Amino acid sequence: MPHRNAALTPAGRLKLARLIVDDGWPIRRAAERFQVSWPTAARWADRLLELRATGGREEDGLADRSSRPHRSPTRTRRAVVKKVVHLRTTRGWGPARIGPKLGLAVSTVAAVIRREGLPRLCDVDLADRQRLRREVRRYEHAAAGDLVHIDVKKLGVIPDGGGWRFHGRGSDQAKAARPGSLGYGYLHTVLDDHSRLAFTEVLPDEKGTTTAAFWARAHAWFAGCGIRIVRCLSDNGANYRSRDFAAALAATGTVHKRTRPYRPQTNGKVERFHRTLATEWAYARPYLSEAARRRGLPTWLHIYNHHRHHTALGGLPPASRVTNLSGRYN
Repeated sequence: MPHRNAALTPAGRLKLARLIVDDGWPIRRAAERFQVSWPTAARWADRLLELRATGGREEDGLADRSSRPHRSPTRTRRAVVKKVVHLRTTRGWGPARIGPKLGLAVSTVAAVIRREGLPRLCDVDLADRQRLRREVRRYEHAAAGDLVHIDVKKLGVIPDGGGWRFHGRGSDQAKAARPGSLGYGYLHTVLDDHSRLAFTEVLPDEKGTTTAAFWARAHAWFAGCGIRIVRCLSDNGANYRSRDFAAALAATGTVHKRTRPYRPQTNGKVERFHRTLATEWAYARPYLSEAARRRGLPTWLHIYNHHRHHTALGGLPPASRVTNLSGRYN
């Protein structure tokens, strides 16, 4: 695109060059006709001749060329760039720390980070700084039910009358009821990889028998939504390695897959769902009791599945990817 003060657009340059090359106009006369200098007119005429000699498209060849040099001998070497990217993505360091570490100017490191497309630290959550990436890489199965993710999240029980979130960290209630002192609730979740449709229950423990019974209920719920589950992905927790859970999967004809040890990101979709659930339901507001919080879970799940916009789905809710659920809930 030409700059704001350019006298000619690419279409005008082509007309000017054709007047000189095809119609035989003198360069100075053609330059006066288009109100440009004669060197400018000569340059576009020479460019048109060059395009015709090389077989290039005349309509595209008269646009402004990049001012970037063909060679940059002083540019940072690729091996050094890789070191900068490594420190940035694995440790979440900024230019002020990477520069002294590698013996580079801070401005050089900042330029490398910008050129490699890495996000600024101020644009990344603190919890995510240890796993920065140049681009987000997502995989997604083609159909609902091809793969579901299963996981458990532990939440401390809220005492009657409210905990520290309601009364404050330094209150007597907060000192009397420390996190976990009243026990825990265990959020068991099955989430569909393709649609992100989720089924969650709060259960008293994460034993194999409890997990197996939860799987049977989750499988029936997804079947009621018209989704036939083919594979189930879990971590390597004891409940998922139990005989009870294996029997429950066999009874529903589901193939069991496990993540690699110490690789929770493989099961990242359900992990991210639990983070959303904690932010928007479990800790969204102060609750006066655990019962009050749990009463709000079914409503929140319905909103998540049928109304909440999901960024990975183009702003649509998970139910939009399950055909037989469309219009089912008003």
